[in-house]
Amino acid sequence: MPTSLTRVVRFHATHRMWVAEWGEARNREVFGGLTEPHGHDYECTVTVSGPIDAFGMIVDLSLLDRILKEEVQTPLEGARLDRDVPTFRDGRPLPTCEALATLLFTRIALRLPQGVRLDRVRVAEDPTLYAECAGLD
Repeated sequence: MPTSLTRVVRFHATHRMWVAEWGEARNREVFGGLTEPHGHDYECTVTVSGPIDAFGMIVDLSLLDRILKEEVQTPLEGARLDRDVPTFRDGRPLPTCEALATLLFTRIALRLPQGVRLDRVRVAEDPTLYAECAGLD
């Protein structure tokens, strides 16, 4: 019987939309007020699946929580995403929900034990905007 487990963690971070090789005028034309640093209370939802072990678990929850703390909360809490996360420094990609979900999917998937599958990472900026990554092609 297919079974999954989902954990939600939160962090606060700021970002701005800015492409390094563009001038100020072009950035403002394309992104408007989003060129100014602004913050979000992000919610990251992670879903894993796999066989249930003899203890009734897909994965040891303390291990999953440690992975999420080390890969999501600690590096991103209080971060200025476009400055503090190397992936986003040149504005390609921009620090969007989509790019964050993809980045976090990669980081988390590498840390899970054998037999545990990462099904989905959802990153929400607020209750009305989120992106999901369900694997990398």
